[in-house]
Amino acid sequence: MDQGRGLMSQLTTHILDTSKGKPANGIPVVLCRYSANKWKEIARGVTDEDGRITDLLAKTKTLELGTYKLRFEVHHYFARHSIQTLYPYIEIVFQVTTGEHYHIPLLLNPFGYSTYRGS
Repeated sequence: MDQGRGLMSQLTTHILDTSKGKPANGIPVVLCRYSANKWKEIARGVTDEDGRITDLLAKTKTLELGTYKLRFEVHHYFARHSIQTLYPYIEIVFQVTTGEHYHIPLLLNPFGYSTYRGS
């Protein structure tokens, strides 16, 4: 079921290191679904040179409606750059309410972060 997404995964993400003004590459990201009072991993990937993961899900896969989280393992990124950080990982919990595309970006720095629903 495509739902008008073209040739793109239903879920995409990217990370921008706002302290450098550059994409954050090499960050492991885990997608989990909440069901039966527990989280279950359903996919994982690593940000590319542009800080993106465009293929976390198969292009033909549609997520079931429900609650999901992306867990960004940012400690790997900061350790690689010898930067102290307050956050070893960041979890963004979100609801999938339709079969449309969801883009969940992360704006990151060593002592803060923000997110929004992208397009």
